[in-house]
Amino acid sequence: MGRGTKIFVFIFVALSCFGCDRASKIAARAAFDGQPPQNVLGNAVIFDYEENPGAMLSIGAGLPAKTRFWLFTVGISLLLSILGAFVLVRSRSVAEVAAGALAIGGGLGNLYDRLSWNGAVIDFVSIGIGSLRTAIFNFADIMILIGVLLYLVTVLRRGSL
Repeated sequence: MGRGTKIFVFIFVALSCFGCDRASKIAARAAFDGQPPQNVLGNAVIFDYEENPGAMLSIGAGLPAKTRFWLFTVGISLLLSILGAFVLVRSRSVAEVAAGALAIGGGLGNLYDRLSWNGAVIDFVSIGIGSLRTAIFNFADIMILIGVLLYLVTVLRRGSL
């Protein structure tokens, strides 16, 4: 695969993911901010707008604002830059590049939130059955998870990292 193809696929997928994340968060804010949780499909899906200053599962939410900034804004910016370079240099297939770009595009969506919402990320959906539920998450979180899993699958299938 040529370098131009890698760069095109990477930028297209990452920006598409970022755009979908932005659109979903704008819609969620308009529909759910200040509203009580909205239960759908017999409580299998709950829409509940939250601004999460921490990481996944609100880890680190209680840290001082300056510490959260260095960890979740500066640290994630550096991590996304390093991962982007790694994906562009080490990936051998379109599938690997696309998978990496999904994760990085999701990361950029959450990073944009942190820069726009005083260090918080907009979360708005939870799924589950009864008391077995996920944490509240967003579109970017799903793309990060899918991207990482797909990247691992593609790399493991070819037999090396």
